[in-house]
Amino acid sequence: MKTRQRLASIAFSFVLAFTAATACATSAAPDPAKTRAYIDHAWDTLTRRMDDCSSLADSKLATRPVLYLPADLPKPAGLAEIAARCRVELQVLPQPIRQLGDMAPEQLPKQGLLYLPHPYVVPGGFFNEMYGWDSYFIVLGLLADHREAMARDMVDNALFEVEHYGAVLNANRSYYLTRSQPPFLAEMIRAVLADPASFHDAAEAQAWLQRAYPLAVRNYAVWTRKEHLAGATGLARYYDYGGPRPVLEMRDASYLRGVIAWLEAHPAQDPGYLIKAEQHPDAAEAARLESVSCDVRTSKVCAGAWADGYRLKADYYLGDRAMRESGFDTTFRVGPFGGSTHHYATVDLNSLLYRYERDLRELAARLGRDAEAQRWAAAAEARRQAIDKYLWRPDQGMYMDYDFVAGKPSDYDFVTTFYPLWAGAASKAQAEALRSKLGLFERRGGLQTSDRVSGAQWDEPFGWAPTNWLAIDGLEAYGFHDDAQRLARAFTTTVDRSLAADGTIREKYNMVSGNADVKISAGYKDNVIGFGWTNAVYLKLQALMSGAATDP
Repeated sequence: MKTRQRLASIAFSFVLAFTAATACATSAAPDPAKTRAYIDHAWDTLTRRMDDCSSLADSKLATRPVLYLPADLPKPAGLAEIAARCRVELQVLPQPIRQLGDMAPEQLPKQGLLYLPHPYVVPGGFFNEMYGWDSYFIVLGLLADHREAMARDMVDNALFEVEHYGAVLNANRSYYLTRSQPPFLAEMIRAVLADPASFHDAAEAQAWLQRAYPLAVRNYAVWTRKEHLAGATGLARYYDYGGPRPVLEMRDASYLRGVIAWLEAHPAQDPGYLIKAEQHPDAAEAARLESVSCDVRTSKVCAGAWADGYRLKADYYLGDRAMRESGFDTTFRVGPFGGSTHHYATVDLNSLLYRYERDLRELAARLGRDAEAQRWAAAAEARRQAIDKYLWRPDQGMYMDYDFVAGKPSDYDFVTTFYPLWAGAASKAQAEALRSKLGLFERRGGLQTSDRVSGAQWDEPFGWAPTNWLAIDGLEAYGFHDDAQRLARAFTTTVDRSLAADGTIREKYNMVSGNADVKISAGYKDNVIGFGWTNAVYLKLQALMSGAATDP
């Protein structure tokens, strides 16, 4: 079976290469049927299992693969044989983990993959692990494509992460043990429960929920710890517990030197991230840099993060880590390269938490825990009021992020302004005002992420499947059917058009040109082929356009 899967993957890769090589010559017309066929095949090629050696590699590291087991989990049967066959080092984490930050990944002799018990779908390209918020959209796509068993496996893996690694992680790698990603776990649970084919009967579904609900509550608690609180606003912020140092998955300092170079070239836009420093500091200077920048003595990446007499301040590193937890890596909406992310209560995070609280109310009620359901309802209402107070801008008719450190709202138009529609947090009047702002973001190919060109992948003119889906689904929920249909057609046509041009489905698209012509100048430059959440959103948008139910 595994051999057939690998051969299928190789064959599919060959088909993609052949299609890409001939697409320009044939100038194929966009064809939804071909897009659908691509997606049908892609689910299998994007699936990873612990018994498949190719699943254990990490393109971000050059060392021999390591597979880590939780300290509080008996060794699964057959894992030693897999490790020997795949030439993977099998290790046990040095301690049980109850919450993010319990264990510093730097303590480990090597970084590696974190064990998950079930198969999972990866995004695509060099991503070879199960990612946090990607998985929500992938689950929606799997359910839409009647692959209920895999969707349930994905959610069970997320629950396993909460139980054994402290939260739904950025992804199941050891260097992600200090951060999560946008919180969709309760929605993943709801989606699986809403599909009758996910369980044999109602009793099995109820038993599964009995196990899932307390873990969903435990994952929610990540966002109410003091480090994740946005000051006294009653709202939350993104925050990574790894401290002010470069992230471990960085193989070199080239990205950080690029940040320094950009800030030097745009001094008026530097929020104060740069600090004068030596390239080769002596002992006294190195000790000073540990507190004001990062520790050049213990991190080669930190040591290499120098250019033209400058290094980056410690606060930038905190913001960089928080930006990665947000999933918006990279945008300039919360400082250049997202370097001030941890200073903001963002619209996206607090909309997701509002929906999470409403979901927990529903799940608690389903279990007959009425007092808990009432507490979740009260928590949701308190958050909605805080969202109205700090994030709603009546003068702009939009929701906008709030800098709680500076005590002022952002003036950066960003597509997450539509998240409260998806979450159900907006009033009818607020929804009408938001609808009038579609022109800031709507382009030929769908909704772009912002109306500012920064060169970063989460800014104009680029658009992504998840933000398009949440906005469109929110518009549909508030009765703006014509807008939802129009935007759904635009985005799916962009996917069809791009696949006809080069035979692939991509991570992101150019909304102005309505294709995959994506040229990034600030931050990450790849436009990865795959692609899990694009496949999923395409299916959901097709269902919306056909009039099928889209929301579980």
